[in-house]
Amino acid sequence: MRFAPSSNSVKRTRAAFTLAEVLAALLFMAIVIPVALEGLRIASLAGQVGERKAVAARVADRVLSELAVTGSLPSGDNGSVTEGPHEYQWTIESAAWVEDSELQETTVRVVYFVQGREYEVAVSTLTEGTTL
Repeated sequence: MRFAPSSNSVKRTRAAFTLAEVLAALLFMAIVIPVALEGLRIASLAGQVGERKAVAARVADRVLSELAVTGSLPSGDNGSVTEGPHEYQWTIESAAWVEDSELQETTVRVVYFVQGREYEVAVSTLTEGTTL
């Protein structure tokens, strides 16, 4: 007849991680965490650029509309607009259109900054002669 060995004689195995497993996990985290944070930063930048680009396009459209209605702008060929906490600087350029010299191509360029980098939106329209 066989009896089960007593608990004192059985070696207890402990569940634990080896030093190599811990170091491998730390190395994996050291690689993954910076990559994930960079991905979040890029996604945040893309969202901010897209949002401010839409505002800059509205600013350019507003400047072109005012120029078309009044024929000139009281502030001259450049200015700035503050939308919320952000500032948008615009300039107007006008030149003869390449396709037809009787038409003028008027371009409004709006410059804005996102996370310390400069971005630009340009909106153009065609008019006859020098009506703008």
